[in-house]
Amino acid sequence: MPAKRLSVVVTRRLPEAVETRMKELFDVNLSESDTAMSREALAEAMRGADVLVPTVTDTIDATLLAQSGERLKLIANYGAGVDHIDVATARQRGVLVSNTPGVVTEDTADMTMALILAVTRRSPEGLALMQAGSWTGWSPTALLGGRVGGRRLGILGMGRIGQAVARRAKAFGMQIHYHNRRRLRAEVETELEATYWESLDQMVSRMDILSVNCPHTPSTFHLINARRLKLMKPTAVVVNTSRGEVVDENALTRMLRAGDIAGAGLDVFERGPEINPRLRELTNVVLLPHMGSATREGRLEMGEKVLINIKTFADGHRPPDLVVPAML
Repeated sequence: MPAKRLSVVVTRRLPEAVETRMKELFDVNLSESDTAMSREALAEAMRGADVLVPTVTDTIDATLLAQSGERLKLIANYGAGVDHIDVATARQRGVLVSNTPGVVTEDTADMTMALILAVTRRSPEGLALMQAGSWTGWSPTALLGGRVGGRRLGILGMGRIGQAVARRAKAFGMQIHYHNRRRLRAEVETELEATYWESLDQMVSRMDILSVNCPHTPSTFHLINARRLKLMKPTAVVVNTSRGEVVDENALTRMLRAGDIAGAGLDVFERGPEINPRLRELTNVVLLPHMGSATREGRLEMGEKVLINIKTFADGHRPPDLVVPAML
């Protein structure tokens, strides 16, 4: 008699190829609409499934986990970040959590560089001028931006993505600086030509561009707060492709409006789609809808990792991308 297939609930629409493979392997309940589940729907799904496949839009906290019952055994997150999941509480309840690390590294680093260039070279302002049909021809003083070559780039968080950003920025002739929980090995620093700053305050006060590439944890919430933003040069630019909660969005908005910071490129926001309306009004800010990892290749690779994690678990083994609370 064949073994009973795992019951899997997926909270959002995934690429068709990923959904097709899930239907072949598991007893899967796919999302019919690409909208986030309500907490009530999530609780019901967790009670009736062996495996839940959530995304960053699903907040799975201790209260929700308390309603999950005894059947749920694996949360196979579709994404690398797990700050929306209470991993410690899940493990206490006997629920494993896996993620998809490394898949979005290159795509997110590409978007970081795109934002750096867009802000410093004022690309959106030029695009708006063209789309409005207001361009009257070339001018020696029109839309003057800044050259990125030679500028100091401070990278907050020198993990996979931070290092990928550093490699790209180095090719553009930028000076690489970084702050991290742990200093990189000497050979990695040499390869990246990166200067380590033990003091985040001292680093941000000297940078031309600050790139936020660290995860959101209790210790990084508002790590870039009003006090640190005030340390930055008035010609500096802030770019965030990591998590919106790392930057105090209201403080950043006030300083941008006052001209205390030259510009910002943001792909993530503190309250998700509820963006400060005063931030949207600014011409020195480039705002993107959390699309740093949005490539077809990346989304398919994320799905493949989810499938491998679930299949490995179904076969009675430890998922290869198991998230351990102590590592967060």
